[in-house]
Amino acid sequence: MTDLLAERQGRVEVLTLNRPDRLNAISGPMLSQLAARLVAADRDPEVRVVVITGAGRGFCAGLDLQDAAGGRAPDGGGPAPGPGEFDLRDAPPTVLHNLDTPTIAALNGGAAGYGMDLALGCDIRIAAESSKMAPAFVRRGVLPESGGTWLLPRLVGYGKAAEIALTGETLSAAECLQLGLVNRVVPDDVLMKETMTLAERIAANAPLAVRATKRMLRMAATEDFDDHVHRVYLQLLPLFQTQDFREGMISFLEKRPPDFQGH
Repeated sequence: MTDLLAERQGRVEVLTLNRPDRLNAISGPMLSQLAARLVAADRDPEVRVVVITGAGRGFCAGLDLQDAAGGRAPDGGGPAPGPGEFDLRDAPPTVLHNLDTPTIAALNGGAAGYGMDLALGCDIRIAAESSKMAPAFVRRGVLPESGGTWLLPRLVGYGKAAEIALTGETLSAAECLQLGLVNRVVPDDVLMKETMTLAERIAANAPLAVRATKRMLRMAATEDFDDHVHRVYLQLLPLFQTQDFREGMISFLEKRPPDFQGH
């Protein structure tokens, strides 16, 4: 059985972490498959939104601690790489951060360690009422190695991020919502329905404009205002030349839903 399931639902690609017996702890094959699937989805013009969720009762329990305790790399192969041997350009957190396709995490259960960072790396998070986030890195003798130290302060501010990361205490779905770590909390039995409804609303919009908007939101994190508005203007000019821009204007005047084709 593959460690990652991929299912196309209309214009939405649903990626399901699939090690339910281990609460979807990250394995080497899962890492490789996830990165490859994210890249493929981002290159596919038919995919307008990516949803990431977990099989069974957990979202992702983090890196597989059995491999880590044995000093093995996450791929289950040889010894863990030494200092200076890391190349994270194709790692899921880096790939996820650089996607132009919108991403939604559907948190069906616990998201711990790497799993929490994976969820935070998505653009939007929808949490089931029973789900939790567990930033347990310091309780395992490590640190948030998969983007958490960059993502967390930008979501909740430095002071709260420091409290969350340095205590390592588990957060309930309600606490995550209060802190702004998730966009909404829904009953467990409607999690995927609510997630897919939101995904389809995004997918119905002009895909080139959606991708450009996400790209600019990402760039804004490291640019000052003047540089950013100039970059945005350069993104806007080619959009004026698209058929989708024309369709957006005509459908508005004709008072009908637009039919965007992505060109």
